[in-house]
Amino acid sequence: MIGLAANTKKSLFESLNLDENLGSKWIDAHNAADTRFLKDLKINVGNVLKSEVLSPKEALLMALAVAINEKSAVLTQALEEMARAQEATDEEINEVAACVSLMNANNVFYRFRHFMHKNENYQNMPAGIRMSVMMKPVLGKEFFELLSLGVSALNGCEQCVTSHEASVKSHGGTEARIFDAIRLVSVIKSFVVLL
Repeated sequence: MIGLAANTKKSLFESLNLDENLGSKWIDAHNAADTRFLKDLKINVGNVLKSEVLSPKEALLMALAVAINEKSAVLTQALEEMARAQEATDEEINEVAACVSLMNANNVFYRFRHFMHKNENYQNMPAGIRMSVMMKPVLGKEFFELLSLGVSALNGCEQCVTSHEASVKSHGGTEARIFDAIRLVSVIKSFVVLL
């Protein structure tokens, strides 16, 4: 049984460009117990990285945004290498990191405003947060908004999720792309939790 589980961990890690010898308390525990969860996780990761409506590069850049947001250095490095293999440029990768950083500022700020919705003063004060990276993104407006939506969903900002979902659609994005992006973000986040 452990031999089969080792193959599950190995193929899971290979799908994310991670060294199969990388230790992970929780993944190794599931591996040793040959749990169904590890098999499900392997299938889920494989499925989200092979979206029908996101290109391989887009899927990897979306996964990279999750790794950056969740501060997983090992997964960030692995996904960056995979994205480069799909012809992602330095400028595109840097823009993913900038998007994650900006969304973290916006998600905190707009979540605060949402929580304080009964206070008109906070609602009327200007945000004062510069966002020039959003004006002409190298990744294209629709995909930048899709990344922004994914990070905002991760960070739990209802106002940002609503705003970016509408913006993705206004730039030609479909509900299928939105759904696959959010599913990808969810699954990669679940992997990072155990990594």
